[in-house]
Amino acid sequence: MAQDNAAFCGVPEGVPTGVPAEAKPPPQPPQAPKRRPWGAGGAAGARKRQRYVEKDGKCNVQHGNVRETYRYLTDIFTTLVDLKWRFSLLIFILAYALTWLFFGLIWWVIAYSRGDLEHLGDHTWTPCVNNLNGFVSAFLFSIETETTIGYGHRVITDTCPEGIVLLLLQAILGSMVNAFMVGCMFVKISQPNKRAETLVFSSHAVVSLRDDRLCLMFRVGDLRDSHIVEASIRAKLIQSKQTQEGEFIPLDQTDLSVGFETGDDRLFLVSPLIISHEIDERSPFWDVSRGQLERDDFEIVVILEGMVEATGMTCQARSSYLADEVLWGHRFTPLLSLEEGFYEVDYGGFHHTVPVPTPACSARQLAAAAARRDAHLYWSIPSRLDEAAAAGGEGDPEMSPRESNGTLASPESR
Repeated sequence: MAQDNAAFCGVPEGVPTGVPAEAKPPPQPPQAPKRRPWGAGGAAGARKRQRYVEKDGKCNVQHGNVRETYRYLTDIFTTLVDLKWRFSLLIFILAYALTWLFFGLIWWVIAYSRGDLEHLGDHTWTPCVNNLNGFVSAFLFSIETETTIGYGHRVITDTCPEGIVLLLLQAILGSMVNAFMVGCMFVKISQPNKRAETLVFSSHAVVSLRDDRLCLMFRVGDLRDSHIVEASIRAKLIQSKQTQEGEFIPLDQTDLSVGFETGDDRLFLVSPLIISHEIDERSPFWDVSRGQLERDDFEIVVILEGMVEATGMTCQARSSYLADEVLWGHRFTPLLSLEEGFYEVDYGGFHHTVPVPTPACSARQLAAAAARRDAHLYWSIPSRLDEAAAAGGEGDPEMSPRESNGTLASPESR
């Protein structure tokens, strides 16, 4: 079937079937807004395309000239969680060290103002804090108070009301610092970002026939035994676009249907799956042939989302394919084999593809060729019946004209 389709597609692009090569084609209807490669024009068009999303899922976008930086402070919790680990650990250490130093200084000031440091050997003097004889002792007492260690050597007395108030304040503030910093560290540790490291995408996407239709396909897999719950897949085409009004959109995003209408975008990701985008009249690749694909410039971003079975947190894995990473006329090799009592997945061939016969024309031309083939078969069947009826009518002179056309005459006509 693929060879038949390829034979029908062997016409020059832009020349309708049945029109001589020297004849001028009829005027074309207004076309949709054309797309052009990113950075087209001048020497910039010769540069290699910059990825919008890296292969490992990192978005290659940096925010500059952000003037309203106070907005980051209004959501300080998310800001701390989004920081890199070295900055998060630095803030974690500083938060505790500064509060300990701050309250230790206040304890030392109270002891100094009351004259406790001048009566260190006087057993008749009742200090605010027993056995506090300097700033180091005040710092250690601050740590014991905030962390509720309570060694028992240094203890506050009931003759120091300012110390009692300070003790209450430090206990409350210390609990708030503990809750805030431990919460930030817990959320940062439990983030499912690393779970995406075991969700893999094929290194290339392929274009080949499936049920006589051109399809763009890529493969996804999960390396862990714990599965992704409620997994769903999305795909977007990132390509520059120029509107009819002349507006240039450098990174226009277009959805690629991967089964949203039929529910095929919801995955049961137990073994590797091949995700298919059927190239139909709604697809942006409807008019793209093999030659145009090699010259075109675009990026396909694929997004896999789901909940981690162990924690219930949402996880997202991303990858992308440039135009030179889409292989026309290839198909993925099978990975699943039936063993004794179980199925085995060979991830050694996860990225492997094999060439298959595929028409080099666009999906539009392929659909037109299929329509011409069906029309030819439709009109050829009555012609063959007429020929068979004519050959049979020569031996039976009493056969009516209606019978000679391949139909039976009614009893009334006999």
